[in-house]
Parts: sequence; structure tokens; C-alpha cells
Amino acid sequence: MSERAVSDVWFHRIKAATRDLVKACGGVERAADMARVSSSTIQRWYSPKDNDVIPITAVLSLEADCEMPFVTQVMAELNGRTLADSDPSPDCTSSIASGHNKLMGKLVELTKEVIAAKADGVVTPTEAEVIDRKTAEMVQVAGELRQTCAAKKAGVRLVR
Repeated sequence: MSERAVSDVWFHRIKAATRDLVKACGGVERAADMARVSSSTIQRWYSPKDNDVIPITAVLSLEADCEMPFVTQVMAELNGRTLADSDPSPDCTSSIASGHNKLMGKLVELTKEVIAAKADGVVTPTEAEVIDRKTAEMVQVAGELRQTCAAKKAGVRLVR
């Protein structure tokens, strides 16, 4: 993989994580208020067509608000690391079966988008964006299922 390809991967992963973070914080307007910037600045941070990247101070503020480390997780992964909760709080009542069903639903949604994108033999940047979003949703649901499995193994009942 070339140096340019690595930087493109990094760039698009950060942009996608920023978009997920803004969504989790209630949208562009609320995220702009939380980060003390304009809504157009927020939009530049998550637009793959703009070179601006979210600054760490905004990451910290927004991740603290929604209590989800979207950008921090990507930064860790890009450096070969993972994040771990120091005090995992058991908070999920979903059973393994319902978690699996939800995951399979997300897989079906992702598969439909991939098939549609490949139908004409060309995956456009917009189609790749949709596939990326569906993948992110599936990864989040898979994480919830893994959390449920961990709680079951530990004999803890999670409440969400």
C-alpha cells in the first residue's frame, strides 16, 4: 500500500468517525454549539470533499457529551491499538438471540447496498460513503452483541 493510500484511508476513517460523532451528539447544530464553532465548520470536518479535520479539543468535547469514543477509537486503530473501558458498566438487557437478529439485519442492509453499488460495475464515492455508513452501523451492533456475550460469560445481566 502506498503512502498516499495510507493517508487516504486515515483521512476517510477520521471523516466517517467525525460524522458518526456529530450524529451521536444530536446533529450539526448541537455539535457546533458543543464545540463552539459554526455549523459550516462542523460540516467541513466531516465532509470527505474538504481537507479540514476535526481538532482534538472538539473531539474531546463531543465525545464527552455523547460518551462514545468514535474518533479516539479510529485514532487508536490507525496506530494498531484498541480502547478498553477501565470500568465496563453492564448495561444491556438484550439477549444474545436478539443481538444476533439485530446484527443480521444490519448485515442484510449492508449487503443490499454493496449489491446495488456493484450492479453497474463501478462503485462511486457516494456509494462507498453509503457502504461505509452501513458498515459502521453493523460494527456498532456487533460491539453491542460482544458486550452481551461478555456479560453472559461473566454471569452479569446488562441493563440498557
